[in-house]
Amino acid sequence: MTNQTVGRPGLPADPRADVAEPSPSCPVEITLDALRGRWTTLVVRELLRHDHSFSELRQALPTLSDKVLTDRLAHLVQSGVLDRRREPGWPPRTRYALTPHGRALGPVLQALWNWGNEARQPPDKAATS
Repeated sequence: MTNQTVGRPGLPADPRADVAEPSPSCPVEITLDALRGRWTTLVVRELLRHDHSFSELRQALPTLSDKVLTDRLAHLVQSGVLDRRREPGWPPRTRYALTPHGRALGPVLQALWNWGNEARQPPDKAATS
């Protein structure tokens, strides 16, 4: 179910939206926190395609350092975006998969892409006349 809006799109009919300063309980702040940090959206993008091991993610994002990838994966697991599961065998392998909650970030990333793509377009000459 989506939030109903009051008057204008993007203004949820929720008392948490009527605040004078950022709050950690705000759904927008929670989303931004989950996606914080450079590379996070690219890690999520790769996992939207399919589950990955650490080494597969390193291969998909070759300029991302091991330290940053480790940090981003731990943060995404802690945020409830990813599941981390160990697979039996030798050497032991760990696979990362989006939770259902994490998979719901797909349309969020698409909306961010669309907004950024539109913002990069040159202004309409008719609008400036």
